[in-house]
Amino acid sequence: MNPSIDRPAAIRRALRDLVAERGFHGASMGAVATEAGVATGTAYVHYESKDELVFATYLEIKAALGEAVLAGLESTAPPQERWSHLLKAAYRFFEEEPERARFLTQLEESPYYEEAHARHLASGDPLSAAVQSDETMELLVDLPGEVIYSLSLGVAVRLVAAGTRLKDAELDTLVTSTWRAVTRP
Repeated sequence: MNPSIDRPAAIRRALRDLVAERGFHGASMGAVATEAGVATGTAYVHYESKDELVFATYLEIKAALGEAVLAGLESTAPPQERWSHLLKAAYRFFEEEPERARFLTQLEESPYYEEAHARHLASGDPLSAAVQSDETMELLVDLPGEVIYSLSLGVAVRLVAAGTRLKDAELDTLVTSTWRAVTRP
């Protein structure tokens, strides 16, 4: 491996890609190291366990998602316009590298999810903060955050993970449909 390569990033990417392709059981530390082009010991130098690697990979994806989705977000726009921007930007983020969506769908159905999500929230989630403005919260139906996620961003993640590609008009319809699903009539 080239010495100028960011080994921890290569290891995280290898885990992400293997989990997206084979699931967590097909992503041993040895397989991850091989995929990343490093020795297994090198993977353990950077991540003391597979669990820590999983959490680091999840946090990296969520941080990149937050950055991508919040770019260009007009904080003074009406809630429905902000919703549209957030959902479309998230869909496009995952569409660029569908492995990120497949990794998340695998993680969300795994024993890793609860702790990974708790770590993410503890690190500060700017995307959640953007959605949880007082103005938007007044409009949302009274459901747990996990349900709101499943009816909105979760739909985009699962569509991309499944290989579904939406045309612009279909993405507009998805945005409108998810907005209706999570807001009060």
